[in-house]
Amino acid sequence: MADQRPNIVFIMSDDHAAHAISAYSGGRINVTPNMDRIANEGARADRCYVTNSICTPSRAAILTGTYNHVNAVTTLATHIENRLPNVAKHLRTAGYETGIIGKWHLGTGPTHCPTGFDHWCVLPGQGAYFNPMMIENGEEKIFEGYCTDIIGDMSCEFVKNRDKSKPFFLMSHHKAPHRPWNPPERLKDLYADVDIPEPETLFDDFETRTEAPRAARMRMEDLKLGEDLKVEAPPPGLDLKAERSWRYQRYIKDYLRCIAAVDENIGKLMACLEAEGQLDNTIFIYTSDQGFFLGDHGWFDKRFMYKESLQMPFVVRYPKEIPAGSVVDEIFTNVDFAPTFLDYAGVKVPSYMQGASCRGIFKGETPDGWQQASYHRYWMHKDTTHNVYAHYGITTKTHKLIYYYNKDLGQPGSNPGGGEPAWELYDLNADPLEINNIAGTPAAATIETDLRRQLDEIQIQIGDVPEHEPDQTALMV
Repeated sequence: MADQRPNIVFIMSDDHAAHAISAYSGGRINVTPNMDRIANEGARADRCYVTNSICTPSRAAILTGTYNHVNAVTTLATHIENRLPNVAKHLRTAGYETGIIGKWHLGTGPTHCPTGFDHWCVLPGQGAYFNPMMIENGEEKIFEGYCTDIIGDMSCEFVKNRDKSKPFFLMSHHKAPHRPWNPPERLKDLYADVDIPEPETLFDDFETRTEAPRAARMRMEDLKLGEDLKVEAPPPGLDLKAERSWRYQRYIKDYLRCIAAVDENIGKLMACLEAEGQLDNTIFIYTSDQGFFLGDHGWFDKRFMYKESLQMPFVVRYPKEIPAGSVVDEIFTNVDFAPTFLDYAGVKVPSYMQGASCRGIFKGETPDGWQQASYHRYWMHKDTTHNVYAHYGITTKTHKLIYYYNKDLGQPGSNPGGGEPAWELYDLNADPLEINNIAGTPAAATIETDLRRQLDEIQIQIGDVPEHEPDQTALMV
């Protein structure tokens, strides 16, 4: 008799912002019918946050259920040690057939390639949008076509060719919509005749902010004309404001075209599961490895703790437990994904994992003592391209506290120097766009003290080493 435990399909794109999914934005800049279907027939999570807003560390946290100071994948240059335990290994031991297809980005070679998977076919590094070379179970192969379609087709083949006596765990990881945002030929004219609405903060002047956001090289002006914008020069006669608007339109349209291709392939995989009679017995998840700035604050890219970068889109469908059309308002992070997978599979969560299962909050049953704040730490101080300062902090439902410790801790790929340590604090109810830093103001003194204490307690709980002077009362708890 076939094992009746649920299958788990985990689809993840690279750099897909929540506000580029119409289930989140109401269709403000694009429409994503298949992603919306997952949310409409299941749940949309509004407070899913990344613990380190950069690709490689996020993927390590998802796979291991641990923070990056524990799994040692803190930057793009620190690859995973694949002899360590991970969620796929636990599921495979428990009788699941396991597979990963698409972007891996955790290193290659004997010590960094995927382990714990019955089948794997992954892109080396960032991979290519067209005719990508992929490594299939250790063998390099060229696959002709558009990368998103190839990953979608391979994911369907995994489902069709699985061992039907077992449940399966599939990680289907798209390269898109990662820079330089090359869409397929069939979608190259999508949005050609429309202007995409600009974000409210496209012309943010960072007036109240610390040095860190002003120093970052992620502005529309930092996009490369040829590679990113696909032109030799901007139209003549544009002033600085008009050129920023022009650059935004060039950037966002290709970005959204890449997302449209991902959405098509989600629909294809859902249809495949329906044809196999497995869709309703599958926990079907769509997310991204972090958020992304879509002109917000005048930026592209991620890395910062501001909402557009911090928030991961997360929609999940499982009609046996998750009410259709529900919205999850509790805070959870990518460290919680692995324990959630194991919980659904009926596998005991190992003690080394630092996250908690989200199964209860997806059903609308918040467990006692559920986390009230998320922790984020970005380690790549003044990376050579984007110049984002090292920082950490916490986000609650009402406030965000950020500490720019501005220090190179010897991480590969980082540069020393730059910036005095500084705090930022935002009232998310009064200032949802996060443009008014109130750290150090008399009116915010009480809440700032409380948030610093919460930060200290979280760092103690998860074992991370602070760069600021902790509150001694937190150390005594």
